[in-house]
Amino acid sequence: MTSSLFSFRGGVKPDSHKKESSETPIRQTPLPSRLVVPLIQSSQGSARTIVTVGDKVLKGQCIGEAEGAGAAIHAPTSGTVTEIGRYPMAHPSGLASQAIVIEPDGEERWITHDPLNPATASHEDLILRIQASGIVGMGGAVFPSHIKARSEIETLIINGAECEPWLTCDDRLMRERAADIVTGATILAHLTGARQVLVGIEDNKPEAIAAMQAAVRDMEPVARECLEAEAGKMSVVVVPTLYPTGGEKQLTQVLTGIEIPPAGRVTDFGVQCFNVATAHAVCRALLRGEPMVSRIVTVTGNVERPGNYEVPLGMPIAELLAFCGLKPDTTRVLMGGPMMGFSLPSLDAPVTKGCNCLIAASNEIFPPPPPEQPCIRCSNCTSSCPVGLQPFELYWASRAKNFDNAERHHLFSCIECGCCAYVCSAHIPLVDYFRFAKSEIRARNEERKAADQARTRFEFRSARLEREKAEKAARLAAKAAETRARAAAEGDAALIAAAMERVNANPQSSVQDNATPTRDPQT
Repeated sequence: MTSSLFSFRGGVKPDSHKKESSETPIRQTPLPSRLVVPLIQSSQGSARTIVTVGDKVLKGQCIGEAEGAGAAIHAPTSGTVTEIGRYPMAHPSGLASQAIVIEPDGEERWITHDPLNPATASHEDLILRIQASGIVGMGGAVFPSHIKARSEIETLIINGAECEPWLTCDDRLMRERAADIVTGATILAHLTGARQVLVGIEDNKPEAIAAMQAAVRDMEPVARECLEAEAGKMSVVVVPTLYPTGGEKQLTQVLTGIEIPPAGRVTDFGVQCFNVATAHAVCRALLRGEPMVSRIVTVTGNVERPGNYEVPLGMPIAELLAFCGLKPDTTRVLMGGPMMGFSLPSLDAPVTKGCNCLIAASNEIFPPPPPEQPCIRCSNCTSSCPVGLQPFELYWASRAKNFDNAERHHLFSCIECGCCAYVCSAHIPLVDYFRFAKSEIRARNEERKAADQARTRFEFRSARLEREKAEKAARLAAKAAETRARAAAEGDAALIAAAMERVNANPQSSVQDNATPTRDPQT
């Protein structure tokens, strides 16, 4: 166990609203009429389609091969590929992306499972299996887990804080599948060489804490063998409930006392973090040979049957909400929590690997926000910022489109947690301003990059043309000098003789060249 807990600056304590969905066990959703599986479900790029329309696929079969550092995509059930095309994605932009459409056959026929023994398989084989199984960070960042598993660290943190209001998918997962989470955590510790594993859970989840502590005590033999140490090397640490404790840098600071600078990474300090759902997916992929084809999603808010559901990836959100009893007075649907989530522009979008929560909002649950008022410089936003920024300065710079000033105030260190907007007495949507400024700066930087590349290409072309011109002039000068040197050495007579030989060799050409054009009699 750690000797003490630490704290981070700022943070807020919004109403948790956990009870609405945490009191019932995880339930399985029925298969939808079709599954729309996006090829982009990783922050490191898209997968490459390896199936065609009309192909029969099995549950767990790879349908999108990982390219570069990305993660693979698999069929969530058995059925037939009916279409490969562009469909709206679960993104604030509402833009379409390439997806594979599968019509389920209802048989749920799995591929042949091919488990690996983490205690005997090589590190490289284990990491390649994680990549081939399509495992990404399931806390929302969807960063490929095989990349993080290559880190060499001292401390492995398993994030079970789940600090965002309304979310309870990790809570139920820890209550019901703690043994698999612990096994997955020990496999990750084995891969990263971590000497200690800290499972951080907020104190508002007593059942999950008890389940995880029991799982650590009763650690399975394969877990002990992977950890290569006594069970005491893994600890379940109860942390105070404070948003955003679940942030990677904030949880690291609470558990270890290490304050990660805004531009730094936790791996620079010998720490790596994985979500509890990611550890659970690693266990299933390696010990059972099951790639990532589903995830636990919290569905809550303005629905008849709130709770946590195991949902096949690619299930249309509209069908999932209909199964949960979406009420007719719903005004919008949020993906993610109310602090960092976003309103879905279309319910036709499918469930993806990063979809941890759907909140049906109504005017009663989420009243319309009051009108924005002028900033009164109360500094509440500064006091609540967990990164130590000055949000009101960022607000003025962003609103005035003074992007250079915004960057000077460390705009890109903002983690968009929403604490500043939550406490703002003027009801200013501060995070929206910051996102706008970030997008504008990125666009400006892309324009500058394109201009620099164009200028570089122009300068390179100009230099190449000048070089070729100089080389041509040098060749002509060398040839002229050679001719003059040969003339001086052989004399004019030799040149005249050579000319006469050419004429004699082709007399017809000479006659035509020297012929005087005849005059037209009519002119």
